[in-house]
Parts: sequence; C-alpha cells; structure tokens
Amino acid sequence: MTTTIRFPKHRIFYLLGVTFFVLSSGLLQADPIRRGPKPLKPATHGIGRLVRTFSFSDINSEPHTLHSEQNKQFTAFCFTSTSCPLSRKYLPTLAKLSKEAPAQVRYVLVNPIQSDNKENMRAAAQQANNAIYVHDADGKLSQYLQAQTTTDVIVVDARRTVVYHGAIDDQYGFGYARAQPKQHFLRDAIESLLQGQQPPIAATDAPGCDLSYEAVKDTAGMTTYHGAISRIFQRNCIECHRKGGIGPFPLDTYEDVVAHAGMIQTVVTNKTMPPWFAEYSKSKKTSTINHQHIWGNDRSLTADDRNDLLAWVQSDHPLGNLADAPKPVIFPSDWQIGKPDRVWEFAKPISVQATGVMPYQYITIDTTLDESKWVQAIEIQPGSPEVVHHVIITLQIPGQGKKSSAEREENGLWAGYVPGQSVWKYPKGFARYLPEGSRFIFQMHYTPNGTATTDQTRVGVIYADEPPEHEVRIKGLSNHRIRIPPGAKHHREEASLKLPIDATVLGFLPHMHLRGSACRYEVTDATGTQEVLLDIPNYDFNWQLLYRYAEPRTFHEDDTITFTGWFDNSADNPANPDPTQTVHWGQQTFEEMLLGYVEYYLPGLPPGTPLTGTRSRKRREHSPLRDEKDFKAIFLRLDQNGDHALHKEELPVRLQSRFKNFDSNRDGLLSYEELQLFQKQ
Repeated sequence: MTTTIRFPKHRIFYLLGVTFFVLSSGLLQADPIRRGPKPLKPATHGIGRLVRTFSFSDINSEPHTLHSEQNKQFTAFCFTSTSCPLSRKYLPTLAKLSKEAPAQVRYVLVNPIQSDNKENMRAAAQQANNAIYVHDADGKLSQYLQAQTTTDVIVVDARRTVVYHGAIDDQYGFGYARAQPKQHFLRDAIESLLQGQQPPIAATDAPGCDLSYEAVKDTAGMTTYHGAISRIFQRNCIECHRKGGIGPFPLDTYEDVVAHAGMIQTVVTNKTMPPWFAEYSKSKKTSTINHQHIWGNDRSLTADDRNDLLAWVQSDHPLGNLADAPKPVIFPSDWQIGKPDRVWEFAKPISVQATGVMPYQYITIDTTLDESKWVQAIEIQPGSPEVVHHVIITLQIPGQGKKSSAEREENGLWAGYVPGQSVWKYPKGFARYLPEGSRFIFQMHYTPNGTATTDQTRVGVIYADEPPEHEVRIKGLSNHRIRIPPGAKHHREEASLKLPIDATVLGFLPHMHLRGSACRYEVTDATGTQEVLLDIPNYDFNWQLLYRYAEPRTFHEDDTITFTGWFDNSADNPANPDPTQTVHWGQQTFEEMLLGYVEYYLPGLPPGTPLTGTRSRKRREHSPLRDEKDFKAIFLRLDQNGDHALHKEELPVRLQSRFKNFDSNRDGLLSYEELQLFQKQ
C-alpha cells in the first residue's frame, strides 16, 4: 500500500521588480521572458515634442530649472529607483556616464517612487555625485516628461525639444544580464547630438518597473484595500515583499502598494507574477489534460483574485474600512523552519562585484558529522539575497571518490535555493539522508545588482526525531551530449529514465541555462501510452521552481519518464551570450544543461535502497554526434591551445582518469583518431 502525503501550500507573489512579459499562445513562439530594449518609431514616442520650462528641486532642496545651467546644450533626465532591481543595476552606469559627460551635457536622476527609502536615495545621489538627484514624490515631473519606466531616459535640448527617449543600453533586461552591453543607446545618441546629427536610434522602450499616473474614479461597490486587496497581498506577496524579505521593496502597507500600482498592473495583466510557469491547457501532442490545482505549491493567482486586483489598481485605489482589515501576518524573525539543530556558514564572506557577470563560485564546508543523520527540514539563507540568484548544495560523500561537479549536480543534489524557494521541509516519516563525514559543496550563482557587496550564505537543518519510513531522494535526468547549433531557435533535446522499480514522485525541478526556452516532463507506460506530467512553455532561468504534487504520484516498473527541453540559440534571444557558437553541456551559464530533477521515494523499500535504471538520450531535429563533421567540431572545441592534439587537461574532468587507456602510442597526447576510439568505448 502506498502512503500518500499532503504538502502545505506556499503561494508566493514576489520580486515584482524583475517583471517580464509572457505570451500565452504556443510552446515554440519567440521567447517573451527574456526581453531587452527594442527600437520604436520616434514620432510615436515623443521625439520632437516641445516641453515648457519647468522648475524642480533636488534631494538637498536646491532649486533647478530646465536650463538653469546656461552652458548645457542637453539635459538627460534619467529615471531611476532604489527599489527597482533593474534601476539599481544601472546606477553605476549612470554614475559613470554623468562623471564622464561632456561639458555640454547635464544629467538629472529622477526617482518617481514615493515610498523609496530616503537614506538609500541619498546613498544613490552620493554615488552619482556628478548628477542632480531628484525625488519626484508626487510624480508631476515624471508625468510631464512622459516617463514610462524606472529606467527611462529623456534627453531635452536647449530649444526644449525631446531628442531622445529610451533605454540607457541593453546590458540588463527582463530575464538576462550581460557582462557588457552590445548597444549603447544613450551614449551613441548624445555623441551624435553633440556632432549636430540625429541619433542613430532616437527611441526605444526601456525595460524597468512600470509607472502609472492616471486613475479612474471609484465606482460603487468597488473592492477595497482593507476588504479584499490586502488579503491577496498577504497570501501571495508579502512573504517576500516585506521588511527583511528578499523582495526589492515591501508591499505590506497601503502606501507601498499604491506606490507600485503601475508595475503591479503590468505583471498581473501579463501573468508573469507570481512566477509560476506550469501550463494547464490540453497538450497538442497527447490527449491528456493537466488539471489545475494538481500542484500543492501552485503560486498562480486565481481568476477572481486577478480580476479584483486589476480592477483595484486601475481605480483610484479605495482604502475601505479599517475594521474590515485582516490581522497582520507575523513572520519568523530568523528561520522559517524553526530553530535549527545545526547551522553551517561560509568561513569567510564572498566578494560580489558591482556589475557584469560572475562565474559560479564553489565553496566547500565539512559537516564534521561523526554519525549519519536524517534531516526533516532544510533552509538555505543567503547573506545577501539581493545578489544571490541560486544556490545548489551537493554532497561529497566519503568512499565515493572525487566526482566532477556535473556528476554531483546530477546525482547528488541535496538542497537548493532560488528566490521564494529556500525551504525543503518534509512531513513526519519522510527525510533526507546526511552521511557521516560528508561535505557540502555550495554552487553559488551571483547576479551583481549595481553595488559591490559580500555574501556569507548559511544552511540550517532540523533532524528527524527517528529514522523515517521513506528516504526522499532527488534524481537528475540529464543529457551530457546536447549539441545546440548556431542560430537554432527551437532546438530540441531530451533525456529519459526507465524505472526498474515502482517509485513515488513528489515533484519536479527543471534546470536549463540562458538558452532554455521551454521544457516538458512526460511518462510513457509499458503499453506505449504517453502522458504529459509537467508542461512549461516559457522556461525562465531566473525562476527555477520546484513543482510539487499536492498528492504524490506513484509510477511503475518499466514506466519511462522523459525530460524534454527546447533551446533558443538565436540572436532573437537577448540573454544569448553568443548565437554564432555551437553550444554543449557545461557548468557555466554561457554553456548549457538539460537536467530535469525528480524528487521521489521508493514505496515499500527501506531507506538506503538505490534507484538505478537505464537512461536513453535522444536528440531530435539534428543527427547524433557520430559523423565526421561533428567529431571534428568536438575535437576543435577541446583543442584549446590549437596544437591539433588533446592534452589530458583539455578533456572533461570525468574523462581524464581514462586518458591513458586511449593514448595508444603513449605520447601523452590524444590524436583525432584516438578520440574516435575513445568515444566508441
């Protein structure tokens, strides 16, 4: 008899500031999740518009006018915010531009968010001390200049004419970050204007936190904040959007919500927040319908909540009667899992740079356990959550040899962290195993946010009171032979596992990198009947979510679970590091992975029983890596020094131990012919 368990719902509506736009029609459409600035028609974006003379005061109450400095030919009004993540990333860029600005150009940083912290704004003003910093708390200046987002830039010339309206550059956008920008829209525009020429691109959109100004009048019977809206935010938002939470700004007061109403309207309308990407519609390739509420941790808004929230943010935000307000939600001050039995922390802080892209950092911590433990709950706490994209903890277990990072990640995932998913907690009778003498290996992915900082991540655990009935495990379905051709927009790869024994699945956690655009889990039984288990038509690397069943599901011996991923290696993918390169498996984000985690246990078998199986790795749309052309490409890719031979160090770590077996002439080098023999083995 299979034991069934229910997992508590944790519905989280968080990090609205990193919004992105999602299209809902079709699996293989142009990827809407990763979006950078796009050129617009100048005439429809305000280029050539005459603005009247106006006055404003900076954060130090010093008065200014549109042309208070007579020698300035151009004024760049750069909209910003200390609470919007994209704005924060761009602050160092704005500081650099203002510092290096020609004498004829003045930079004015305008913060239109009423609720932004005053101390944070003064720190930002100090960082960009060559620019004027304005807190446009009433939004009048922003509205008059027709700013649309918190990264918008509007350049006005000496004749009070708008000559540029758009983005700073394309280094940061929704769903991606580059080490360096490819296009410098603002810089190029100003350089052209100073030469008496029209900007090469005079207008773009500017991905950032949306601004809103106009509101319709309240109507009779309108939903109020105290009556319903505050409850929606309690259920869906404030676990992260609160003081001390991981969200970039709080949303636990009426004033906070009103201040970000425009952005809330955008992300709710486009169904990008809360981040939940499971598709519930009927699959085109199977007859199976995935029913909503199958997932115990479903983060999506109900239709009623969405409609109420949109109606409210589009109105004049009626407050309602305080007597109708719900009781405040009290959050734990330290650990969500309760007081841990044991805590491990980085020995020293990790320095995180202000801008650009950081390679993964690997930190090892010895558990110093002199006996094995069963773990009921795990919580990972980044020291600086604003710069931690994700954490993956794998185990280095005594007696199992030194495994590569890929092997550990595939078969040794012990716990992980993404914003909003920091706790792994199991009911009584279920636990994770932590062997005696094991080591934690932390894979840290940092995303600089514009300010240099440090991080000292820690992990806490609660031990089970007694040995569990079931050992919870995590298995990765992977394909290390992926090959994504240059420019391929909808390239498909898959990996499968045929079960040798009945297994009960608790949930799924798909993992790809920057080119991953969609993915799907399916099961095929012994009769050939296929069923879609989890369909994600718009995968986003920035939100690597765990999809956990409300009721665990048992799959049977000889069932085959398949994980399929689609990749966009085209120039249309703004997150793509280089669309001209063939992409293979690798640990870094500029490489790729196809890794579909399955969280499971083995019913009826004691903890410690291994799960093995036969894996098949298929590639569709492109032939396997067995022809001469593909072998040559692999050889050239591995031959990093270009000497037409492979040194041991040029091979993947997992293959280096077998180097001597295939170095037939014992010259310490592997020729092209020997590589072919190597692969056949």
